[in-house]
Formats: sequence, structure tokens, C-alpha cells
Amino acid sequence: MTGLLDDIKALTQLREAQGGKWDAIKPEYAARMRAQNRFHTGLDIARYTASIMRADMAAFDQDRSRYTQSLGCWHGFIGQQKMIAVKKHFGSTKRRYLYLSGWMVAALRSELGPLPDQSMHEKTAVAHLIEELYTFLKQADAWELNHLFRKLDDAQAAGDRDQVAALTREIDGFETHVVPIIADIDAGFGNAEATYLLAKQFILAGACCIQLENQVSDEKQCGHQDGKVTVPHEDFLAKINAVRYAFLELGVDDGVIVARTDSLGAGLTQKIAVTHRPGDLGDQYNGFLDGEEIQSANEIANGDVVIKQDGKLMRPKRLASGLYQFKPGSGEDRVVLDCITSLQNGADLLWIETEKPHVAQIAAMVERIREVVPDAKLVYNNSPSFNWTLNFRQQVFDAWQKEGKDVSRYDRARLMDAEFDATELGRLADEWTRDFQRHASRDAYVFHHLITLPTYHTAALSTDNLAKGYFGDEGMLAYVAGVQRQEIRQGIATVKHQDMAGSNIGDDHKEFFHGEAALKAGGKDNTMNQF
Repeated sequence: MTGLLDDIKALTQLREAQGGKWDAIKPEYAARMRAQNRFHTGLDIARYTASIMRADMAAFDQDRSRYTQSLGCWHGFIGQQKMIAVKKHFGSTKRRYLYLSGWMVAALRSELGPLPDQSMHEKTAVAHLIEELYTFLKQADAWELNHLFRKLDDAQAAGDRDQVAALTREIDGFETHVVPIIADIDAGFGNAEATYLLAKQFILAGACCIQLENQVSDEKQCGHQDGKVTVPHEDFLAKINAVRYAFLELGVDDGVIVARTDSLGAGLTQKIAVTHRPGDLGDQYNGFLDGEEIQSANEIANGDVVIKQDGKLMRPKRLASGLYQFKPGSGEDRVVLDCITSLQNGADLLWIETEKPHVAQIAAMVERIREVVPDAKLVYNNSPSFNWTLNFRQQVFDAWQKEGKDVSRYDRARLMDAEFDATELGRLADEWTRDFQRHASRDAYVFHHLITLPTYHTAALSTDNLAKGYFGDEGMLAYVAGVQRQEIRQGIATVKHQDMAGSNIGDDHKEFFHGEAALKAGGKDNTMNQF
């Protein structure tokens, strides 16, 4: 990016070359508008954020304390406020991303109404949300720079050259709110061609990173529900290839693919893999199928399927649905094979969907993967589907019991109860929860930690609290004390909601376009001046 003064100089020369036709155009204003709209297309964003993500991945390989994080966002405003808060509290957006959850799109963005996480929502809704999120993030840039430009005007009017210089440096060094989005494409919404076409829409909207899972697209289930059905590796790899071709076609050469495996909790497959020789990938996949050995053709009933497994004839266990069942206890081995295969065939990051947040469990699988692919690293779902309090209290309980410590005062099944909050076990479990991301990155090579649907829960919780007070005895005090007063005291920018929605930006544009004739909204009678 060029500096503000350089841009003003270049625009002045451009205006002067027009022979007086552009005399009403002020180069300072045009330069400000350019600075407030750094990204012109979704592809500009995808290329910019891909380079950020690749640099973060390289930094993590050198130092696992430099992991990245995100929160799931179901609306552009939520994503915008998250990144404004990040800059406010931490001074930088570095290593903070957005996550776009298919679960929340299904639950909150479908024209069919709230839906379960089963790929029933409109496939284009995800691409539309990517575009919406980046529209709001770009507006956050314009909003923050607008305040800086107004301060610059005040400093220039006051003749404070030091302040003018300082503000110009701050504007030139401005850090954008635009950050990488990890976008959930579910199981690809169809065959590989459908996955490719949808991936292009994601990328054109700005996505630099696409997460793809190995479930059957028309039987897809939430990763934390039962009934998950996986596909043979060749089917999944075709979709990884489809996403890579989409990135390359659109010139995002360093786009990132996250390969998610649901095999740990998936006990079913839709079909038997194609195999050409013993030990190939299809044969390994089929080797996990549950069934019974048969000795002769007489044991084959009408409609039975028979395969060769470890040199023996085997009849796979087939359910009434036509699906085939995997051997009990084979989940971790299937996860390891899934991950190695994906990384060896074009994926950049792994996602292992687990049933609980347990560092040792995750690390054990990743160590096996890294024996074959030494730079393997994970995206991990810090899921609200886990009961974090109960899980970590039980983990502490189990650790103490293994150490021989007296745990007789604790009931393992009841550890969620509030009576355990202030106990030694409760406090230690909270410490383990607090440190989970740090320890999982250190021990299990988790590059990125996300929470899929936190803002779904925060919206419900805050709305419940407000409704309880406002429609109850507190009346208007519920909003004033619980919301507005907190916004004012905590410096939450939305307290000036007109400004946050772009009123001041619009006023400045009116002045750019109309000059002294501009009819502005932000005068003395604007009640926003009370804040």
C-alpha cells in the first residue's frame, strides 16, 4: 500500500491532467476513500488472507505457542464486532481468524427455516455469508479510518503539525479488520463437480481456506451426532482435488484445504471401496469392514456381498439401509489412515472430530500421523457440543484416582453440580480448561482452535437475560443497566449505533459530493451526541 501523502500527490497529478474537468474533485478526499476500501474483490481478499494463513502455519511449525484462533460467526455484524473487539483489546488481529460454520448456516441462515446440520440448507447460503462477513469487515476499516481522518482534520485546523504527522503515520500503518475465514463446505454438497463449483463461489466471495469432511454428502450428519457415514478415500480425494483446482483456476495458488475426518465417531460406510491389489488404499479401507468369514458359496444368501479380506472370503455386515458397518474399535486406526492419506494427496491441515476435549487422546493420534507426515498439524473444534465443565472435572477425578489420591468426597457422575465449583477439583478443572488450547497446541500440534457456534449461544443467553428483566419487574432498567450502561463504561462502539452503521461516513461523503450544500445527519440535534 502507498502512503496517504503519496496517494494524494498521485491523485493531484491525475486531476491536473484532466484539463479542469475534475476541479471539483479533491485529491485528499479521493485518497481517503481509497484507503477506506483497500480490497476491491473477494479474490483480492482470498489472495491476501491466504498469504497470512501460510505465514502463520510456517510460524507455528517453528513455535507451537503461536497457534491461531477463531470464533464462529453467523452474521456479518457479529464477525465485524468480534474483530473490532480483538483490535480494541489486543491491538492487533494477528493470528485471529473467523470461522464459518455450516451448522450455524443451517440453523440460522436457511430460507427453509432452522434446520439440523445435515447439508439440507441452500449451498449458496455459505458463499453469501462469506461475502457478507467481508462486507462488514471492510466497513469496520472504513469506520475506524473515518474517525482517524476526522481527527486529522481537527489537527490540521488547529495547526498541530506533530499531531498531523502522528495521525498520518497511524493511517499509513493501519491494520485491516480483514482476516482469514475458514469456510465449512460440509461434505461438498454433491459429487466432485458440485464441490468444485461451490468451492469457486466460496473463493470468489473471499475464502482462502475451505474445510471439507469425509462423510457422504447426502447422508451428512453433525460431527457430534450419531449416524455418520464415511466415504472411501478415493471419493474424498477427488473432492480435495476439486477444491485445489478451484483455487488454482482463480489464481489463489496458496489456498488452504482442511481435510476433516469423522471416522472416530462414524461406524458406517455407504459403499465398499474399489481395490486392485492387496494392500492398496481401497483394500485398507475394506479391511476395516465388519463381517463374518465364509467357507463356501453355499453360505452366500440372495443379495449378499462377499469380499476378500486378509486372504479370506468375508461377508461384510450390511444393514437394512444398505450401509456397511465397520469393526468396533477401529475408529482411531481409520482416523490415522484418513489423515495420512489426505495430507499425502493435497490437503494442508487436518481436522479430527472427537467426542471429548482430551489432549492425550488427540496427541496419540497425531503422533502416529506425524511418523509418516512430519509437519502434520490440526484445526480443532473446541465444540459447544462438549460439556466442558463435566469433561474436565472427570478428567481431574480420573487423574487423581490413578495417582491414588482420595476422591471419596466427589461423585464422578454429579461433578457438573454447582456444589463442586469452589472445590479443589473444580478449580483445577477450570485451570485445565483455560490451558486446553495451549496444551493441545504444544502436545497435539493443533495449529488452529475454533469454536463452531459460540455466538449462537451468546445471542440466546443475552436475549434471555434481557427478556427476563425487560418484560418483568425491571422494565427499561434491564436494558439500561444490563446493556447501554455497560456499552458506555466498557467503550463498546455500538452504543453510537448510527455511527457504527455508517452515518458519519455518509455525512463525510455528502460533504465530498455536495460541499457546503451537504445536508448532514450528525448535527447538534442528533441524539447520538449524548454519548
